[in-house]
Amino acid sequence: MDPLTDSPRVRSDSMSSSASQGSRSKTLLRHRLTQLLTCIEDMSSDDEANEEVSRTLDEAFQLCGRFIPTDAFRLHMVTWNVATAEPPEDVISLLQLDVQPPTDLYVIGLQEVNAAPVRFFSDLLVEDSWSHVFMNTLAPRGFVKVTSIRMQGLLLLLFAKQIHLPYIRNIQTTYTRTGIFGYWGNKGGVSVRFSFYGHMVCFLNCHLAAHMNYALQRVDEFEYILETQDFDISDTPHVLDHKVVFCFGDLNFRIADHGLHFLRSSINSGRLNLLWNKDQLIMMKKNEPFLQEFEEGSLNFKPTYKFDRNSDTYDTSGKKRKPAWTDRILWRIKPKAPPSEDDDEKASTSSDDGLDEYPLLVTQDKYTSDMSYGVSDHKPVIATFSLELRKFFDTALVHISPEGVWSADQNALLNYTIQEDFMSSTWDWIGLYKVGFKSASDYETFVWVREAELPEINEVIQISMDKDEIPLLGGQYLLGYYSTNMQSIVGLSADFQILESKRAIMEGLVPENINGLNK
Repeated sequence: MDPLTDSPRVRSDSMSSSASQGSRSKTLLRHRLTQLLTCIEDMSSDDEANEEVSRTLDEAFQLCGRFIPTDAFRLHMVTWNVATAEPPEDVISLLQLDVQPPTDLYVIGLQEVNAAPVRFFSDLLVEDSWSHVFMNTLAPRGFVKVTSIRMQGLLLLLFAKQIHLPYIRNIQTTYTRTGIFGYWGNKGGVSVRFSFYGHMVCFLNCHLAAHMNYALQRVDEFEYILETQDFDISDTPHVLDHKVVFCFGDLNFRIADHGLHFLRSSINSGRLNLLWNKDQLIMMKKNEPFLQEFEEGSLNFKPTYKFDRNSDTYDTSGKKRKPAWTDRILWRIKPKAPPSEDDDEKASTSSDDGLDEYPLLVTQDKYTSDMSYGVSDHKPVIATFSLELRKFFDTALVHISPEGVWSADQNALLNYTIQEDFMSSTWDWIGLYKVGFKSASDYETFVWVREAELPEINEVIQISMDKDEIPLLGGQYLLGYYSTNMQSIVGLSADFQILESKRAIMEGLVPENINGLNK
């Protein structure tokens, strides 16, 4: 890791795009306490003054704890232009797997994944090598790939801790091409949106136009992607309708004006701040209102482009590309809509001062790069965030459980119950997963839900699974209800044991044990 990585935590929240929730609460608390002091100064023996003191005290103390979110989740994001390289064998450092508190969500955006025709079409049939290495690393630690989207060299992956799967709903993905007049997908953006415990979030992975002189084109492409991407969700049809949006990728902004010698000497001496005012993205934000809505941590890490491969040395080729912070991670909290005249009248009598009943506080804990990876001419950029929120719900849509003893010697039974109304379908299915499964499609077998009619809420439905589909060797498994309409697992059982089948011994899959000896 580069020593120039520590940066102050950056906070933003769903009540305001410019002030943190803590600052807002402190301001209101200070106002209430000022009122209290005024009351005390004017205090008399009459009951009216005492009641005013009591009321103001109550409001002040309620304010101290009213708006604090009840749950915190850790988000780990990576953006990396991999320059068609194959993945390294070890991505543990990139994912920072041993940090505390543990991560809840991983969002990984790659650019320039090998998209040569033969390779690209083979990746359509099976997972690409980058997805494999992340899935193989994260699955044993309890993470499941929720979804992914690929547009030629652009790849976006979402992983979640297994416990969160039933609360990640309404998943949709889309893409926008901007390369070669919008007809080629080597540049553009891919996105995924979903509801996380009821909060609408969107992640957009971009690869914008290259080269120093195309800063305005990059801004235009970014704005075009934000405006044209849409989703089949009524309350969040566009990217910027979401409560929180993370935009990241190889945005390709360069450091203008400075010569190569000044750039390298500033980097080598650790005086990165000398370069900030000529960073094209920072410069463009001053003139572009839509960019001003996005936040970014301080660039306290070395520029991540361009390096000689398998080294920490900036470009020594004949082109001698200038170092630049091309790889960035930005986020945006949806601005609070300005009140109408009617709203102003209502706000004057509101007891919560117009603050969100279900706030979402975003705190950036780290913004850095990992210089230890050299397979590409870019270094990966990492950002970690704390998402503090009040859950809209904490009950899974479906409760599911195995019934009785499970083994491949007999048909097995399972029960499921729809706990809340949702767009269930007879195309929904229940998968049998081995503990440590990689994705919703990584099931051992599955059964369709009841086909005759959709169940009533709280109705207990029992269906059977054929013994020939149950693993002979047994082991630790769980059941998952997959919603076709929501494109996600909306209910998970607890882990349970499938017993080793007698058929496994008969078929020679395990040695027969006689009097304690394997035969």
